[in-house]
Amino acid sequence: MELAYIPSPSRGVIHLGPIPLRGYAFCIIIGVFVAVWLGNKRWVARGGRVGTVADIAVWAVPFGLLGGRLYHVITDYELYFSEGRDWVDAFKVWEGGLGIWGAIALGALGAWIGCRRRGIPLPAYADAVAPGIALAQAIGRWGNWFNQELYGKPTDLPWALHITSSTDGRVPGYYHPTFLYESLWCIGVALLVIWADRRFKLGHGRAFALYVAAYCAGRGWIEYMRIDDAHHILGVRLNVWTAIIVFLLAVTYIVVSAKKRPGREEIVEPGASDGTDGEGDKADGDKTAEGAEKAEADSDEDDAEKVTDEAESAKKT
Repeated sequence: MELAYIPSPSRGVIHLGPIPLRGYAFCIIIGVFVAVWLGNKRWVARGGRVGTVADIAVWAVPFGLLGGRLYHVITDYELYFSEGRDWVDAFKVWEGGLGIWGAIALGALGAWIGCRRRGIPLPAYADAVAPGIALAQAIGRWGNWFNQELYGKPTDLPWALHITSSTDGRVPGYYHPTFLYESLWCIGVALLVIWADRRFKLGHGRAFALYVAAYCAGRGWIEYMRIDDAHHILGVRLNVWTAIIVFLLAVTYIVVSAKKRPGREEIVEPGASDGTDGEGDKADGDKTAEGAEKAEADSDEDDAEKVTDEAESAKKT
């Protein structure tokens, strides 16, 4: 008998009348709000406008969800297109299955579109939202707990996860809570990026690259512990290879970027540092013109007084 363990929820969905409230979906939504909130604070601190992060997230989040789902379906296609499976399940995102690699890739594409529409450099935006993305992942991983999925090898540790479901080939028992390991790791990654960004004034996408590298370092060993079905290359899980490759690319970017573009961007959003926009600039122009006219009038008045004084002086002479 286990004296201590992490219990699994008896169900991952609660019905409010005809409306299903799914724990997995709630975790994703809460994670997005946290990412936008923290990203906005960091963006404003760097000289950007309030609301810009949310505006660009309107592009990044849908693209990210699409990319995450596509990566999962492509790499685990047998879950949806093999014999006895229903391909319609590939569209049921609420049942779980989002690949972070695809989410970041297409999410970056969506962010690039949003940044381009606002005239904002993507690397600066990525640096601002990087810690928030890590926290969103930390929260999102609890969706796996609600679905009783993506756990690790059997264990008798006091923090073992108790799996009770026997659907889809699950075997009830006590397993490593890899969802919890990754959640805690992502929180650590967020804190690391925030600290490093303050300490070293990271810019030009290096804070985001640090987040990617740090996440991959943790994802590699956590992925190695998982026992769910996965594709293998040379005996190693596909996601482990992906983590290794992306880690190397992120580190390479940090090194090369630091040499080519040292320091941090001075302006991240044109016109935001002085708190003005087009109308503000126009108003400032009007004020300047009024000031110039007043100065000119004062000058004419002084000249007239000078001429009058000289005339009176000549009379007396």
